[in-house]
Amino acid sequence: MITKETITFWPFLVYAFLAFGIAGIMIILSWFLGERHKEKTTGEPYESGIPGTGNARLRFSSHFYLIAMFFVIFDLDAAFVIAWAISFREVGLAGYLGVLVFILLLVVVLIYELGIGALNFGPDGKKILKYKRRLR
Repeated sequence: MITKETITFWPFLVYAFLAFGIAGIMIILSWFLGERHKEKTTGEPYESGIPGTGNARLRFSSHFYLIAMFFVIFDLDAAFVIAWAISFREVGLAGYLGVLVFILLLVVVLIYELGIGALNFGPDGKKILKYKRRLR
């Protein structure tokens, strides 16, 4: 039985059939027409024709991940403050007080991070590890 929904759905089916058909044809043609290499470094990740040196499993300092987390946190906070600034007139005094508390909390956390040395990367960068041991 042909209904109105069936009549309006057929262009989607034609589009899906064409999309899968073209993708399948491209994969089959690339299989037959593509080049085959059997060099020593072909199966290596990031192969560029140059033999790899060393191991890709490098150890990063935990400070790298700590700074990355701080960036994400403060970047999201900036997005929240921008959203508040856009709707400044609609939220009124309650919104203003809420964002004021929010920003003050961010400043307190930033001062705390500076105090324990979480943002130090110089020779004194080990202060955060000493603080962490002291908490235990």
